[in-house]
Amino acid sequence: MRIGEMLGALSLATDLAAGLPLEASLRTCIVATHLARTLGLAELGEVRRATLLRHLGCTAFAHEAARLGGNDHDMLAAYAGVDAGKRSAVLGRTMTRLARGEKLGRRIATVARVAANPGAGKALVGAQCAQAVALAGDLAMPAGVVATLGQIYERHDGRGGPHRVAGDELRPAARLLHVAELVEICHRTQGRDAAAAEVARRRGRHLAPEACDAFLAEQGALWDVLEAASVWDLYLDADEPDEPGLDAERVARAFGRYADLKSPAMLGHSTAVAELAVAAAPSREPAAVARLRIAALLHDRGTVSVPNGIWDKPGPLNAAEWERVRLHAYHTQRILAQTPQLAEVAVIAGAHHERLDGGGYHRAIDGQMLSAEARVLAAADAYQAMQQARPYRPARSPDAAADALAADAAAGKLCRRAVDAVLGAAGRPAPERPLPGGLTPREVEVLVHLARGRTNKEIAQALGIAVRTTNHHVEHIYAKIDVTTRAAAALFAVRHDLVDVTRA
Repeated sequence: MRIGEMLGALSLATDLAAGLPLEASLRTCIVATHLARTLGLAELGEVRRATLLRHLGCTAFAHEAARLGGNDHDMLAAYAGVDAGKRSAVLGRTMTRLARGEKLGRRIATVARVAANPGAGKALVGAQCAQAVALAGDLAMPAGVVATLGQIYERHDGRGGPHRVAGDELRPAARLLHVAELVEICHRTQGRDAAAAEVARRRGRHLAPEACDAFLAEQGALWDVLEAASVWDLYLDADEPDEPGLDAERVARAFGRYADLKSPAMLGHSTAVAELAVAAAPSREPAAVARLRIAALLHDRGTVSVPNGIWDKPGPLNAAEWERVRLHAYHTQRILAQTPQLAEVAVIAGAHHERLDGGGYHRAIDGQMLSAEARVLAAADAYQAMQQARPYRPARSPDAAADALAADAAAGKLCRRAVDAVLGAAGRPAPERPLPGGLTPREVEVLVHLARGRTNKEIAQALGIAVRTTNHHVEHIYAKIDVTTRAAAALFAVRHDLVDVTRA
């Protein structure tokens, strides 16, 4: 399997998560690669992978962004391309673009919340960079790619973040990423002249001079790329050889975690569903098992297309919100189907909410069109989801979830054979294993609550301990696992399979 092609397809999901149109990352990648060739850089592969994966951390702050602005996609789009070195520019975006689709009262409240939290921008930068670096490590990306993803918000003049890296300390790939990303945003929103003018204006401040000069000299060769209806074929034609040690399952596992990190309620879901589905697989033939595992790890890729204000809503969804939720399965299938290498996986993963009686979504197909693998995935997804707390309902106990799953099978919604296989697999005892990072069992309990977005006071109440004790536990956890944000702690918990999806 061409991993570059798989990464290209999955980058479409990162576009959706960042509130961008599809192929924005691909266009940025092609522009940066062209500039790298113009400058004679040897690190073409580093440039391609770093620009392609630029939004690998954008689910890290989605939960917090939604609390501030109600819609994480809206917030990211509002500040896309802003000159963060100019306070007036940031304030202008806040006043003119934030929540502009909302009613006046709600918009004023959103602007006031964001204005009252000046540290939110710095927190977003830290969370996104930390997650991008960690997931790039999970993908076994070369060290240069990992380092570049830690510099996506840095600036040539040293006024960026999170580490204020400047000048020649910036990776060459990072310098090109900054220019290519700004060009893509400004061209898409304002046109050719505005994009060129903005690059020239930021030269030597936000942007490295040599990267700006390369673009300004080559801009005529790049407009067609930026204005093409699709650049998928251009991306494939220029793809570099696969990185050694990188395989489809590794990629699927990392991107499954990326999707689950969008909301605290989803932590660990994709990994747990994959383990259960594989244990209940209708065929033990290696290729079939591998296909089902990848489909299960990637089945919720489309969740990133839905704003966190919907996923985290404590009450019933309205008709428009429910339609957005229904479409997440569609986006999963469309993203994976972009490459023929994942065509079979796309059909299985995209059907995880379909039902035998035709009452599911997104295609409302019946059992005649659902493979045995799709039926098992649907049952595994339903069983795990019922045992996870959601903002609008508590978690069900394993027994209650099993009863509900059996009831759906009796009603003709889920396949009886698939349900029996999933429930049989779920009855297997989990093996004992040492805890990572030197954490104690109590610290793991605190970490999981912390990862789910709960405050120290809420954690103390849930565990029946003092708030002061909780504060100490949180400090020790951050020190032991070497993180500083909730998002990074959540990623640690997911990467080490500490999130038990059968518990709230």
